[in-house]
Amino acid sequence: MRALVLFISFFTVILPAQTFAATPPDVEMLKQQVADAERGFAKTMADRDYNAFAKFIAEDAIFFAGKRSIHGADEVKKAWKPFYAEATAPFSWAPETVVVLASGNLALSTGPVKDTDGKVTATFTSIWRLDADGKWRVIFDKGTNACNCATQ
Repeated sequence: MRALVLFISFFTVILPAQTFAATPPDVEMLKQQVADAERGFAKTMADRDYNAFAKFIAEDAIFFAGKRSIHGADEVKKAWKPFYAEATAPFSWAPETVVVLASGNLALSTGPVKDTDGKVTATFTSIWRLDADGKWRVIFDKGTNACNCATQ
């Protein structure tokens, strides 16, 4: 009898729980979330809202400035504060490509960085992590200067 109870328990409780736990995340929905987060991140620059910018940075973030890396949210925020000092944003950016790992907790976004005249001056790449509070935060960020190379 005990074996029968265990058998029934397995099929009515444990097996459905395993099936639920194995349900993969909706990657398309997560891609949209990351694209929205990236646009929100960029909007902080357009709106000159440094405090909102700071909320997008993970505590353990690493941002790259040329060949130098900036470690930790406090250092990143300090390095980026001058970009928010003037009345007009010195640059803007927007995501063109967003990809999310099948695990659903890491993503990459990339796209153009434009100067105040709208000229593409660089390409950004941001790595985003879905934190325990359900918010996407930047953990790595790197810009690469645009190439004025002839089309090959």
